[in-house]
Amino acid sequence: MPLMRRRLYLMRHAEVSYFDTDGNPVDPVGVSLNNEGVAQAEAAAKALQGIELDRVLTSGLPRTLETAAIVAPRREAETWPDLTEIRGGRLSEIPTDALQHEFVHAFRGVIPNETRFLRGESIGELFDRVLPALDRLVADDDWHTSLAVLHGGVNRAILSYALTAERMFLGHFEQAPACVNVLDLGDDGEWIVRAVNVAAYDLLHLSHRQTTMERYWEQYRLRAENE
Repeated sequence: MPLMRRRLYLMRHAEVSYFDTDGNPVDPVGVSLNNEGVAQAEAAAKALQGIELDRVLTSGLPRTLETAAIVAPRREAETWPDLTEIRGGRLSEIPTDALQHEFVHAFRGVIPNETRFLRGESIGELFDRVLPALDRLVADDDWHTSLAVLHGGVNRAILSYALTAERMFLGHFEQAPACVNVLDLGDDGEWIVRAVNVAAYDLLHLSHRQTTMERYWEQYRLRAENE
């Protein structure tokens, strides 16, 4: 009899605007999807159409809840606060000459657990809350196919652990807004990573070649130059 693996569609929330029209930073806790993000989520919904989902998980932040409501409107989303995005420090406290490096190298290479994201939460602290949550999901066998709408840093932690079975953070997993990763879980507890960073609205990633953090740096830099 063929092995029936459970499947997790691991998604990043769709596009948001972390700076307002005047170039001022927006509180990342409450930021909502912008118009581009809504269109991205609708494209993902079309790609996942017809898939029967047993559970839909979110971090509880508005951008994950809004994305989930578009992608899986018939399934009530669960809130798992321990799966919120890795928390950065105050940008105003980072020396100006270090800001660019802190942004564009935030997810580069194999990142040590003691490294802090934008001088805030460390990679190890991220693993401390994400991996127990992942274990809880695995331990609950009352699902066959689930969707988790989370965040770029969190997804990288899960993908890294799925591939290595260790607390090893592989930063080069790019996570486009509203992208979907496909992971299968066997009865032996081992993960199979089938697809990474699938963006239904841009399958071949033709729109640009920047990383997410490089794009955020450009937005922040332009705001700073205009002050």
